[in-house]
Amino acid sequence: VSSNGAASGTNHPELQLGVSNDSVREVWLESYPLQNLDSNGNLRPWQELEIYDGDNCTKISESTVIKVRLISKDIQVKSVLQKQLAFFTTDMRTVESLLEKSKVKFGKVGDDIILSEDPLNNIISFSNTKNELCKTHFKSADEYIEKTTKEILSQRELSMQPSDISNESQNGTSRKKKIGVMTSGGDAPGMNPAVRAVVRAGIYYGCDVYAVYEGYEGLVKGGDLLKKMEWADVRSFMSLGGTSIGTARCKEFREREGRLQGAYNMIINGIDALVVCGGDGSLTGADLFRSEWPSLVKELVDTGKLTQEQVDPYKHLTIVGLVGSIDNDMSGTDVTIGAFSSLERITEMVDYIGATAASHSRAFVVEVMGRHCGWLALMAGIATGADFIFIPERPPKAGEWKEQLKEVCSRHRSYGRRKTTVIVAEGAIDDELNPITSEEVKQVLVDLGLDTRNTILGHVQRGGTAVAFDRRLATLQGVEAVKAVLENTPETPSPMIGVLKHKIVRTPLVDAVKQTKAVAAAIESKDFDKAMSLRDNSFYDAYRYFRDISVYDNGGKQLSEDKRLNVAIVHVGAASAGLNAATRAVVLYSLSRGHNLFAVNDGFHGLANGYLKKLTWLDVEGWHSLGGSEIGTNRSLPSQDFGKVAYNLQKFNIQGLILVGGFEAFTSLHEMYDQKKNYPIFDIPMVVVPATVSNNVPGSEYSLGSDTCLDQLVSYCDAVIQSAASSRRRVFVVEVQGGHSGYVASYCGLITGALATYTPESKINLRELQGDIELLGKVFAADRGEDHNGTLIIRNEQASSVYSTQLVADIIKENANKRFETRTAIPGHVQQGYTPSAHDRVMAVRFSLKAMEFIEAWNGCYSKKERKLEIDDHSQVVIGIHGDTVEFTCIKKLYDTEANVLLRKGKTVHWTNMIEVSNILSGRSLLNKEERY
Repeated sequence: VSSNGAASGTNHPELQLGVSNDSVREVWLESYPLQNLDSNGNLRPWQELEIYDGDNCTKISESTVIKVRLISKDIQVKSVLQKQLAFFTTDMRTVESLLEKSKVKFGKVGDDIILSEDPLNNIISFSNTKNELCKTHFKSADEYIEKTTKEILSQRELSMQPSDISNESQNGTSRKKKIGVMTSGGDAPGMNPAVRAVVRAGIYYGCDVYAVYEGYEGLVKGGDLLKKMEWADVRSFMSLGGTSIGTARCKEFREREGRLQGAYNMIINGIDALVVCGGDGSLTGADLFRSEWPSLVKELVDTGKLTQEQVDPYKHLTIVGLVGSIDNDMSGTDVTIGAFSSLERITEMVDYIGATAASHSRAFVVEVMGRHCGWLALMAGIATGADFIFIPERPPKAGEWKEQLKEVCSRHRSYGRRKTTVIVAEGAIDDELNPITSEEVKQVLVDLGLDTRNTILGHVQRGGTAVAFDRRLATLQGVEAVKAVLENTPETPSPMIGVLKHKIVRTPLVDAVKQTKAVAAAIESKDFDKAMSLRDNSFYDAYRYFRDISVYDNGGKQLSEDKRLNVAIVHVGAASAGLNAATRAVVLYSLSRGHNLFAVNDGFHGLANGYLKKLTWLDVEGWHSLGGSEIGTNRSLPSQDFGKVAYNLQKFNIQGLILVGGFEAFTSLHEMYDQKKNYPIFDIPMVVVPATVSNNVPGSEYSLGSDTCLDQLVSYCDAVIQSAASSRRRVFVVEVQGGHSGYVASYCGLITGALATYTPESKINLRELQGDIELLGKVFAADRGEDHNGTLIIRNEQASSVYSTQLVADIIKENANKRFETRTAIPGHVQQGYTPSAHDRVMAVRFSLKAMEFIEAWNGCYSKKERKLEIDDHSQVVIGIHGDTVEFTCIKKLYDTEANVLLRKGKTVHWTNMIEVSNILSGRSLLNKEERY
């Protein structure tokens, strides 16, 4: 029964529709849809109705198909699971009359529901409400048709109104804004999510959006290369690498004649705004195009190609830049679209190379991209535990670098390391501007006696789908680009959308390009200090930290005997990616400074029992790429035995403690803070390094392991969406971790293109579910299978104590009327990941070394003889990211003002904008605009 299959087919696959070899007889019945009648009482053709504006327009109602089959097999009715089939009608009296006439037993629930059974014991219900969640009861067909027609026309009129922030044309009359979006220059992972965001945000704000295919070449050639985009056109863009609208380097656009033709093609298509995603060259070309626009328009009129009336609405061109570059070489933004995806590819490849290098005790020289920027090489060096790196901003001394390289690599080999890895940026030079090639570096290692291979990663660095970080960045920046277009004035400089301190910002494009070129100029003039100063602070810190853990282990930076410390590190709570990377960084830094680093095995249970081990250089070899916890972690707290914990801290003369973990680490630090008067040893400086997939530690917007978790969810959800799309008309409800914090769910919903996201901060209710069911109905209403429709709903594990993941799926399925089906998917502990992401590895080094510097600074308060730290509330802190700044916050302040101890999370919700943007781009905020689908 119904358009999707026989009722008996659920438990008897051989009886499903389409498997009809055993049918003795078949009867097909199709109901007429509720529709306007003519004067003779006949159905008026759909095309003549008031609501008709195309074959994909909203229908007044859907028809139902029933297939009745007489088969030759006996069926045990009792073995068939009872199902309920619901039918909507506006004529309950006629239904009741027909059932009585046919002598069919039935029951009534009030005046609005009739219940009966078919021969297979399936419950058949008739109701005058559209579904169980609908509160409107229709008493006649005319009432339903009139109300539905008004709703459809009202929604259509609303959708045609320009947004509040839409611009008016320059001649004062309101017109629909038309925006072009293009990708130009080298492709970068994340370009497709950016295009998707521009297209859907543009449509949401009442604009027409055109894709300019093949970059500036499409602008010059026009025609089919300028295509108006619909909502569904970008449905699959989120999970695709590269750029689906193409990119090309266009010589014609570099000439004025080419730009003149581009202006012509834009004007005849009504486009006067352009969002360009590319590198500094592409953005420079776009800004030049804008500066020439008035003269180009004038020339088009003077040469007779266009009339004055045609060009009057297009006197000004709006340009907005999005930086898509894997090199991360643009000033004015902390990171560019594609950079972290490329870093992830490099890290993954070097990990693979490392396995064979260790097996054969070989050396590998890996060349990565970066002509004028060493960001990729530097971050890859940290993430892969490389022995040495070469970057253009900090070139080694000419004539000396070969000996330096030999000294570092041979020293690491003497510690017991079986492999050697050197990362070389393609723009690497010495301080006399002589190029340093990967082949030269290889020869140095060969001269050292190492079996050496040279690997140039090349374009593999651009490959693959975007990681979670880039998907989020591209999506948020794409939406901001549309807002910038609509808020732009002729006097406003062309903006470049960037990110500073984790906030999406607009920077004058010209200034950003100018400062970017200043870096290359500083390198060319051998002013390397200036080149470093033009990079952000995190770049300088990363370079310093790389040298601390990879180069300065020769004893050259060791402190004097009286300043050397005993520091312990303990893992607390559930395992997450980054624990081992942080531990390795602390050990290597401690060795370079002369400190003793003790690892506490098995959490606070191990500390209470004295399970402390002094770690060596070789102990932590390879830990940068290991997930989980090599020293063991659990949820035990110091309160289980304060006395033993204090005793062992004193026994090993621990002068600083680093706690790496989630909310349990936060709680542990507060417990010891409260016991300082009873146990003076707890006065030592202690630092919590947040590490949990839930990212729920108060005092930080980021926790180690959360990026790895989101990358795992990206891969998982991409696979689930592919399954849903392949099966056609299937909705997956995916349950993600996060405890009572909705960070993971909100982030995941944004970067997977989920239709809806349910978090603990916004409770699930029937009204919200009803809205999502209606939206799902609209998504699948016009689908005939060719669109590969597959949809996700993301639910946090603690979003509701009533509406479980299975219940949400069942409610949606029950009200889907067989238009689509639902499944649940729960990734569980897979979310913790196997190996840490490159981002988590880099941040693990940054967090842990900042923590060590804090402990060193506080131990400066000790007298040389007694080494007794003065009691101070601020010696027990949580290290955290706020924007792009690393800050230390007192545990007491956080516990008293920022922590929701009952729900195990912070009170500040810093991810609200992700849900807002997700709702815009999923269509949730366009609930009644079916034409978008």
